[in-house]
Amino acid sequence: MSGLIEPHGGMLCVRYTQGPEREALREESAAWPSWDLTPRQLCDVELLLNGGFSPLRGFMEQADYQTCLQSMRLTNGLLWPIPVVLDVSAQFASGLHAGARIALRDPEGLLIACLMIGELWTPDKEQEAALVFGTTDCSHPGVAQLLERSGAVYVGGELMGLEEPPHYDFTTLRHSPAALRALFQQRGWRRIVAFQTRNPMHRAHQELTFRAAKQVQANLLLHPVVGMTKSGDIDHFTRVRCYEHLLDTYPEQTTMLSLLPLAMRMAGPREALWHAIIRKNYGATHFIVGRDHAGPGKDKSGKPFYGPYDAQALVEQHQAELGVVMVPFQQLVYVPELDQYLPQDEVPPHHTTLDISGTELRRRLHEGTEIPAWFSFPRIVQELRRSYPPRTKQGFTVFMTGLSGAGKSTIANALQIKLMELGGRRVSLLDGDLVRKHLSSELGFSKEHRDLNILRIGYVASEITKHGGIALCAPIAPYRATRSAVREMIEPWGGFIEVHVATAIEVCEHRDRKGLYAKARQGLIRGFTGIDDPYEAPENPELRIDTALCTVAEAAQSILLCLESLGFISAA
Repeated sequence: MSGLIEPHGGMLCVRYTQGPEREALREESAAWPSWDLTPRQLCDVELLLNGGFSPLRGFMEQADYQTCLQSMRLTNGLLWPIPVVLDVSAQFASGLHAGARIALRDPEGLLIACLMIGELWTPDKEQEAALVFGTTDCSHPGVAQLLERSGAVYVGGELMGLEEPPHYDFTTLRHSPAALRALFQQRGWRRIVAFQTRNPMHRAHQELTFRAAKQVQANLLLHPVVGMTKSGDIDHFTRVRCYEHLLDTYPEQTTMLSLLPLAMRMAGPREALWHAIIRKNYGATHFIVGRDHAGPGKDKSGKPFYGPYDAQALVEQHQAELGVVMVPFQQLVYVPELDQYLPQDEVPPHHTTLDISGTELRRRLHEGTEIPAWFSFPRIVQELRRSYPPRTKQGFTVFMTGLSGAGKSTIANALQIKLMELGGRRVSLLDGDLVRKHLSSELGFSKEHRDLNILRIGYVASEITKHGGIALCAPIAPYRATRSAVREMIEPWGGFIEVHVATAIEVCEHRDRKGLYAKARQGLIRGFTGIDDPYEAPENPELRIDTALCTVAEAAQSILLCLESLGFISAA
């Protein structure tokens, strides 16, 4: 393959207004409905406007959405395996109609784009999950996002950009497709092999990418995702610093680093094909697909969601039509007898192989134990340790959930005293009643308001955790999806320890000091958890306690022992 290939569909779709037209749209937008884009939607809008999602010119309408689900194509026949839609709340959608315009704004209120509505519809999300992800299991992060956190209504239509989403980090490494293709042309790069990653790169990744570039006689584009990835992934600031260190290990003038503001879906094979299309739009001629590309790991039963090489099979099936050559790779392992990395199928008989999984690497970082030189480069290890100190130096949140009267607040108070006795970190108690009084006094007890109250608690706890403190939370928190959202807020910054205070409702009613259960039984209180509103018990909490079977001191001690076993405290 020679020369720069055309973008997918033959156009770049850069659609930012200029001059008087931009000013006129800004003035008109004051009268339009306004939607604050979520982080995921902001990534999608950026790639729709800069051509990364060519040939899409806006959010999909229903016909393209359906053909995408069923056949991984648009209605014009072009390959497109992942739906790109604007999901909004039913309440917001109730005031919309085809032909109207929506002002799309970032979290600071900056007008990023306007959407000319072509169509609104209520999707079958179970069908979407089954077709795109191959499962409806909410332990898959993409499915959980779709079924539990996305808006009920989809809005499709063309976009017109007014402002590029602002970025203040690594600005010299952020390139639009047009800018990156121009750089390739300026440098005389005609064959470019792109590498997708959402994790730090170590020696095996360096060897893999070096081999790939040499194999196809191409220059190398390191094109990591810096939009949304999987919850628990290392933050992109740390990762990019690691990538910058890694650049020094490649021969000069052979490798380039550029950042991709993509919100990943973790859709495995379909996502691998999507990634290839996006890299074609950015000017790549070749694309590396490794083991379990864009896979989220294992389901509840411990079975991988996707086969290790399913992604390679799907991309290979379509690479001729797409016009991007796939460079497949098996997992590389270290062979100490040869002091080198090899694909698993190239290891000589009777030779030892070594590898460190992502889980094992995180354990070593958490515990502060050795990360061997054969696995990673010293500067990268140093960078990771700087951002991710051992657990004994991290902040954490203990999130107690259970029925009213289960004993959460009493345990939290006792635990607070014990942790303050140990010392070393500031301890903050976010009790349900106190938060209602000081942070959420205007909220009622509808599901929407309950969720908002818990999300507020989660936000405050995440800030405490981020700054190395301990947050003790003791709300009822009856809904599993909301607790999961709180976990995702906190885990990037430190520990999240969910404690289910699983005291039976009969015991809780017997303890009822405020008479709330009695009023609920009489119908004087509506929507009371455990009576006429469900409590969704945690499926896999870090700890489960029944206060009918232990004292307050014993319960608090159980949590301390749990924290010690997880490495967050050194002595109980």
